[in-house]
Amino acid sequence: MRAAVVRDFNEDLSIETVEDPSCPENGVVLEVAACGVCRSDFHGWVGGHPKVTSGSILGHEYCGTVVEAGALAKHKIGDKLIAPFILGCGDCLACKTGHSNTCESAIVPGFGAPGAYAEFVAVPFDHNLVHLPETMPEALAAGLGCRVTTAWHALTDRANVRAGEWVAVHGTGGIGLSALLLAKMLGARVVVVDVVQEKLDHALTLGADATVNAATENVPDAIREITKGGAQVSLEALGIAQTTNASVECLATLGRHVHVGMPAGDGMMEVNMRAIYSKQLAFFGTRGMPAWKYPSLLEMIERGDVDLTPMLDREVTLSGASAELRSMKGPTRPGTAVITDFSK
Repeated sequence: MRAAVVRDFNEDLSIETVEDPSCPENGVVLEVAACGVCRSDFHGWVGGHPKVTSGSILGHEYCGTVVEAGALAKHKIGDKLIAPFILGCGDCLACKTGHSNTCESAIVPGFGAPGAYAEFVAVPFDHNLVHLPETMPEALAAGLGCRVTTAWHALTDRANVRAGEWVAVHGTGGIGLSALLLAKMLGARVVVVDVVQEKLDHALTLGADATVNAATENVPDAIREITKGGAQVSLEALGIAQTTNASVECLATLGRHVHVGMPAGDGMMEVNMRAIYSKQLAFFGTRGMPAWKYPSLLEMIERGDVDLTPMLDREVTLSGASAELRSMKGPTRPGTAVITDFSK
């Protein structure tokens, strides 16, 4: 099969012909229809993730059709499926209590296992996979594998966002745009932060109540003024110290910070603990979404309760993924890129 392989960090992915994946006994092989290009992939591409090494195949936001099924698989050949990026084992306490996204035995394609920047991907623990709604475009579905699901879990399970609350969103990548659209659906008011004015203007067209340009404004001060005292919830979607502290400092007393952005490198950073202590803030980490929540989220999207098409900006080829990763070294354009052509 054709695959985009990491050979040297910060260099274009190598388009190679590699061995087709072997089918796991408890899973399936998918012919990949679409795969999102995510900032988490960028962290691996630059050498910032310990499980991404030379020879790795990135790609954890994918959907496709089953072309081979193992003896213990739950799905069959021909099924069109979407996968969460965290594949819980299904047998441990975390999985059995509904928290498969915290499973210590989980497998994450693209990070320690071959991912979906390829024509085919092996998916073990296929009980995590969900049937793709017939009306949902494959390119849009691929973007749900990380961005929308992570934002939904962050807002509803970790932060417990309520109608009328102010939600601050730091970063307007896929997670940030998803959080904006979903928070508005929940009845919250949303202020969006970025350093690119074009992306802030785009957020306003999607329903943001206010924006703050971090390149020219003091973010915590601006948000406290806009919200008349601070946001009740603040979601950090980049994983760097600057936005983490802005998120903590912009909150009202008893506010909730939700850390979504994957920290680069060793993950160490300085955080304003005085703000957390004095305002008695809650600080939540979050990663992914339990597999059991997928059907209800997909049904909500299929019903039209929220329109997520604005977050999909462009479809690219397999060889075009390198340019998308490289662009993440600087300000990026609004919206998400998804690989849909694996022949080039």
